[in-house]
Amino acid sequence: MTTTGGSTPVSTGVGPPVIPVGIGAAARSARAAVLDAWLRELFPASASGVALVAVGGLGRRECAPHGDLDLVLLHAGVPGMDELAASLWYPIWDAKLGLDHSVRTLPEALSVAHDDVKVALGLLDARHIAGDESLTGQLAEAASDQWRRTAIRQLPALRAVTTARWEAHGELAFLLEGDLKEAAGGLRDVGVLRGIARSGVTDALRPAVRAAHLRLLDTRDALHLAVGRRVDRLVAQERLAVAGLLGLEDGDALLRRVASDARTVANALDDAWRAADRVRVVRRRGGDGKPVRRPVARDVVEQDGELVLARTAIGARPDPSLSLRIAAAAATTRLPISRATCEWLAAYCPPLPSPWPASARAALVTLLGAGSGLVPVWETCDRYGLVDGWLPEWARMRSLPQHNPVHRFTLDRHLVQAAAEATGFTREVDRPDLLLLAAFLHDVGKGLPGDHSTVGAPVAAAVAARIGLPPADVALIEKLVRLHLLLPEVATRRDLSDPKTIAAVALAVGDATTLDLLHGLARADAMATGPAAWSDWKGRLIDSLVRLTHTALDTGVLPALPTPDPALVAGPLPAVHLDGDRVAVAAADRRGLLAAVAGCLALHRLDVVSADVSTVEDRALVEFLTSPRYGAPPDPIALANDLRRAVAGDVSVTQRLRGRSRSGGSGAPPRVVWHRDAATDAVVLELRAADSPALLYRVASALDEAGASVRAARISTLGGDVVDAFYLVGIGAGEQAVEAAVLAAAQA
Repeated sequence: MTTTGGSTPVSTGVGPPVIPVGIGAAARSARAAVLDAWLRELFPASASGVALVAVGGLGRRECAPHGDLDLVLLHAGVPGMDELAASLWYPIWDAKLGLDHSVRTLPEALSVAHDDVKVALGLLDARHIAGDESLTGQLAEAASDQWRRTAIRQLPALRAVTTARWEAHGELAFLLEGDLKEAAGGLRDVGVLRGIARSGVTDALRPAVRAAHLRLLDTRDALHLAVGRRVDRLVAQERLAVAGLLGLEDGDALLRRVASDARTVANALDDAWRAADRVRVVRRRGGDGKPVRRPVARDVVEQDGELVLARTAIGARPDPSLSLRIAAAAATTRLPISRATCEWLAAYCPPLPSPWPASARAALVTLLGAGSGLVPVWETCDRYGLVDGWLPEWARMRSLPQHNPVHRFTLDRHLVQAAAEATGFTREVDRPDLLLLAAFLHDVGKGLPGDHSTVGAPVAAAVAARIGLPPADVALIEKLVRLHLLLPEVATRRDLSDPKTIAAVALAVGDATTLDLLHGLARADAMATGPAAWSDWKGRLIDSLVRLTHTALDTGVLPALPTPDPALVAGPLPAVHLDGDRVAVAAADRRGLLAAVAGCLALHRLDVVSADVSTVEDRALVEFLTSPRYGAPPDPIALANDLRRAVAGDVSVTQRLRGRSRSGGSGAPPRVVWHRDAATDAVVLELRAADSPALLYRVASALDEAGASVRAARISTLGGDVVDAFYLVGIGAGEQAVEAAVLAAAQA
């Protein structure tokens, strides 16, 4: 065993520690005691002027089952520190324990803390382990004193670091697979609160925060034990095991508890930042020290960077719309509502009548239309119970997990985010107010039995009526919620060149105003769902569907069935044309051509978005739209060569697919749904199954062997699952045999 710098560690003869398992404060303290004792055994008794200091989780005695050790080897300028450090660090590494370490003198430690706010926070947890205890005491006292003296200058840097971490990891309260430590509202933020409290700016660690912190620590303990290693991200497959270790009913109960605790921490940190801001404002104010009040909106003024109620608004009979109006003002000005104002509104603002007055309805639309300003204000109002007063349905949706893998947020945050995203499309529609409301209400049926679009439509209509919309607008909101998936599902699962497809959409939509609202809603919904819910090709398909439907509504003209690419109809065979994401092949007509091309594309890690098949005299034409499964597009020369070989009947190309691993999907068995009236000249078979490499190749081969010809295919991927639609011709009465073959291929 060697070290850098030429030093050789000294063998201590001390074996690795036996780390106690368990969940809870007592188990964490027991782990800290075992590690303390082991580290003391490692520390040489002869060392003088040196101290081993714990910071981080070990310093606070909050040791997770598989956590790291954060250690500082503090010394008074004594020589030989490299050898001493090596004799400590190597046994820790040999014991397979994570280690974050440093070797510093007292002035060095304080200098680094002065320049690095994260180090400064860490030293506030300094605790003596072994060696010169007076040296540790000096560090702890000096670090704490330095923090109190410099905190007001350091807090902006701490806030910038914290904000960058939030942008990288998101908000734990709303994420389906959040990082318990790094996400906003997680364990790292409790450390930030602890630092703000130690600065004397405000009491940031109230009892509710301490209780939430302990529960988050318990959750991380359970996650470490369930996985068997250090991991802080609570992914879906671990929820049930973690919930069981914590004595919770199921994974949803766990997520809701984590969301509640994360909200408590995040809200406390928001309050702490505002308290720090007020201190800086007061120090800059000078003069007579009186706060400056600036009118912002009716009954709303700004004071010290926060919104508060005007004195005239606090009367014997407050306006029921007051809470919505101050929320709208906060969202549009990007200023927070003061804590005292929120508490007053929760206690004294009267409930809204049914239907709402026009002022409340206008304030809600303004709030929903505030874009990025909506989300923090809505969360503040929800924290103080104001949202439940506006929308009694909200309690059911709060922190409700969504088990579709493409969703990144819980239901409540998804709805708020969708309204925020819809502001980007309000200038494209005749009724921007209804677009905002529909985006906010589109998924209110989730969590209720049945299809959420169907069951959510009357719920949304009831909300629309309660807030005072006229009957025609209520009916339109209900229709938008019921049809909010129409455009993305048809665009990705149906043949847009089939006149029957466009006619069906035009009939369902009814008019251009509704079509434009659905277009904006579809984009806002996808953007609020997550990256997997949107792509350029999906956007192009939806845009094409909307354009064709507009034409049908305006003129009654429907698209004609597609004509083959002239470049493929003439010339020698086989012909291969590659143009960006388009792959076109012409070959002598034979069975299995679609499967051969699909297999070749899978071999080159290309996902198929759509496929069109046609026959002209004695040649078959196959056109695909593709997207790389991951990484860069394949080498076009190698792809073209393999395509020519595959369509010429060289089975060695597709044989290379054998043994390829499959991805997981949802675990549910595949399912076939028939749509017999969805196409002009075909019956549509819709396969819903777990996604896997070469799935289209296997299914196309099965269809060919069952005697079904594929005119077109539309491939739609939803996280780990697919919904693939095949336009079949020439199957006669053999649907049952075709279905069995497809299901067998999907499970192969």
